Amino acid sequence: MAKSGEKSMIDKKILYWGMYGSGKTTIVDTLYKLTRDQKKVKEQSITIEPTGTFQKIDSASGATLYYDRGTFQSNKQQQILWHVFTVGGQKSYIPLREKVYRGTDGVIFVVDSQTHLFEDNIESLKELKQVTKGKLIRETPLVIMLNKQDLNDVIVVEDLKQVLKNERLWYELDNKLHTWNPMIYETCALYNQEKDIFRSFSECARRVFLYHFYGNGKAPVAGISSKMASLPI
Repeated sequence: MAKSGEKSMIDKKILYWGMYGSGKTTIVDTLYKLTRDQKKVKEQSITIEPTGTFQKIDSASGATLYYDRGTFQSNKQQQILWHVFTVGGQKSYIPLREKVYRGTDGVIFVVDSQTHLFEDNIESLKELKQVTKGKLIRETPLVIMLNKQDLNDVIVVEDLKQVLKNERLWYELDNKLHTWNPMIYETCALYNQEKDIFRSFSECARRVFLYHFYGNGKAPVAGISSKMASLPI
């Protein structure tokens, strides 16, 4: 309990979801390195720092067995803590993924951009939809990473947009939720080649707080444009 005059801690959970081998663990590992070293990414200052270590539960091959987790603290608003989790992508872990999802405030869906895995990514997205029970975008912000864009023969943004439209996760301009269509980032998770690792996290975190403060736990639909630019994470 906070002492008189102190602000209470605000804890929020962001979950990286995606198929087996999509790069979720590498993404969070790189996020740790970026924020630990306070490296600037494309002139954007890092606004969080890790607390403790990145906890990995993996097999000898390096595959995530259950989940990974870590905690970050805002260096602008010290009372804000971000609890970051990944899910194991193996098909046999569906019940565990459902448990790890509980209490999630924002989702970052990680796509393995290799074209031969397109259908596997769609299957993972459909499972996420089922687990979230219709709350994606409406109550839970969704950000998407087209990861492994450093490889050849990869999925592009328009490919993914069509999937989102098919799955009713993309709204046209005449729908009040169109403002909250998922941001799609073309990313590389490797630390020495990283692209938009912090930016994608930052956008998800920003949306989580807009939903929390201005939407009472749902997607706010009016009067948020100026607030979006100034809200710290």
